[in-house]
Amino acid sequence: MVRSFAQADISNGLALGAPGGIGWTTLDLPATPLFGTDGIRGRAGELLTAPLAMQVGYWAGQVLKQTGVPDGPVLVGQDSRSSGHMLAAALAAGLTSAGLEVWNLGLCPTAAVAYLAQQVGAMGGIMISASHNPPCDNGIKFFGADGTKLSTQIQKQIETALRGQSAPRPAPLDPPAWGQYYPRPELVDRYLDFLHEPLQPSLDLSGLRIVLDMAWGAAAGIADRAFDGTHAEIISLHGLPDGDRINVNCGSTDLAPLKAAVKAHKADIGFAFDGDADRVLAVDAQGRVVDGDYILYFWGKLLKTAGRLPNDTIISTVMANLGFERAWQQLGGTLVRTDVGDQHVHAEMIRQGAMLGGEQSGHILCHHYSMTGDGILTALHLAQLVKQGGGSLAALVDQSFQTFPQRLENVRVEDRDRRKHWQDCEAVQQAVAKAEAAMGDRGRVLVRPSGTEPLIRVMVEAEQAELVDQWTDHIALAVRQHLAVG
Repeated sequence: MVRSFAQADISNGLALGAPGGIGWTTLDLPATPLFGTDGIRGRAGELLTAPLAMQVGYWAGQVLKQTGVPDGPVLVGQDSRSSGHMLAAALAAGLTSAGLEVWNLGLCPTAAVAYLAQQVGAMGGIMISASHNPPCDNGIKFFGADGTKLSTQIQKQIETALRGQSAPRPAPLDPPAWGQYYPRPELVDRYLDFLHEPLQPSLDLSGLRIVLDMAWGAAAGIADRAFDGTHAEIISLHGLPDGDRINVNCGSTDLAPLKAAVKAHKADIGFAFDGDADRVLAVDAQGRVVDGDYILYFWGKLLKTAGRLPNDTIISTVMANLGFERAWQQLGGTLVRTDVGDQHVHAEMIRQGAMLGGEQSGHILCHHYSMTGDGILTALHLAQLVKQGGGSLAALVDQSFQTFPQRLENVRVEDRDRRKHWQDCEAVQQAVAKAEAAMGDRGRVLVRPSGTEPLIRVMVEAEQAELVDQWTDHIALAVRQHLAVG
C-alpha cells in the first residue's frame, strides 16, 4: 500500500485543501491503479471508504473544472447497496467542497445517469455501483457531459491528483465558493420516457408473458414501470431494492430462479438484470440462456435488413462465441473483436462508425438509441423483436446458430500485482501453450485478470466439450497453484 497525502503536498507548498477545506486526510492506496475497466471498484469499508470517496469527489471536481466543460451540476446515482448512501454522501461532500453543484438521483440504473447527464447540461455524472459484484463490494464510475464513460486520460488525471502527484492547483476564491446539493429523484421519470420514445407510437407486447428478475438492485421499481403499458403480462422477481441481497442467487449472475419462474408461469421470455441494470440476459420458454451473442445476432440481423447497420459490422469482444461469429459471417456480416470491457467496445464503435456492439455478458450498446449499455432498453427492444417475429424467442434461437462449447472458470487471486502481471508466471504460460498446441484450430484459450473483481478468468472454447473441460481444468489448476497461493 502507498500512503498518500492527497490534500496536503508540503513539498510543493500547495494548500491542496483550499478552497474546499475538507481537511488533511491520509489514504492508504494500493500501488496498482485505482481505476479499472469500469471505474474504481472494491470492498466497501476497505478500499472504498468515506475518506477516499470524499477526496475522489473533490479531485474529480478540480479536474473537471479544468477540462473546459461548461458549468453544470454533477449527477450522482446509486444502486441498492447498503454502502451506497455512505459513498454518495462522501462524494457529494467532496464535490461541493470543490465548488460544484450536486444533483442526487437516488436509486436508478447506470444508464439513467449517463442519459440524464447529457440531457440536463450536466458537467458529468457518477454512478455508485459494483454492477454484478456481491453486496459487500461497491464502485464509483464516471460519465462525461456527453453521457459516455469518462476518458482514460481524465481518469488518470483524477488519480494522479488523488495520489498527490501533479495535482491541479485549485483557484483561490475569497470568499470560498461552496457548491450546493439537491435531491432530484424526479429526473428518473425523464429516463423512463426516453426508454419508450424510439418504440412509439405504441409498444404492443400483448399476448406475451414476461418474467423480470431485478436482482434486488437498481432495476427495482424501474424495469417493471418501463414495461407498464406494453400490454404484456409481467411477473416480477426480486423486485424491491435490497442492498444486502443484491445479485445474491438471482439476476444475471444466477439464472436458476428466472429459469424456474419462466417454466412455472409458462412464460414466453425471462429477463435478468445485474445490480445496476446496465446489462441483461434472457431465457426462452425452454429455459435456454439467450446471452449477449444471441442478442447481438438478433438485433444485428434486424438492423442489417433495414439498412441501418453500417458495413454490416458488429463490435464484440474476445469472449464472443465462435458459433456466433461464423453465423454472422454467413449472413455477410463482419464481427470485430476488442478486449473485454464496454469502453473498448464503445471506442471501437466510434472508430469504425459502427452502430451496434456489446459483450456476451449482456452489455449491449446500440448507438441508434444510446451511447452506453442499458439492460432495460435492450430488454424492451428484444421483446418487441420477439413480438414482431411471431412471439417466440425459442423459435428465434432455433433459427439462429449453435454455440461452441465454452467454459469460464474464475480463480480468486487476492494479490493485485499477481493478477495484473499473470503473464510473468512461467508455469501458467506453459499450461496455456500446452492447451493451445493440443487444440490447434479446434479451439482457443483466453486468460485475463478481471478489471472489477479479484479474479483471474480462464476461458476455453472448442468444438468438443471434452477438450473444453480438460484444458480449462488444466490451466485453472496452474493459476491456483502458482498465483492464488498465499
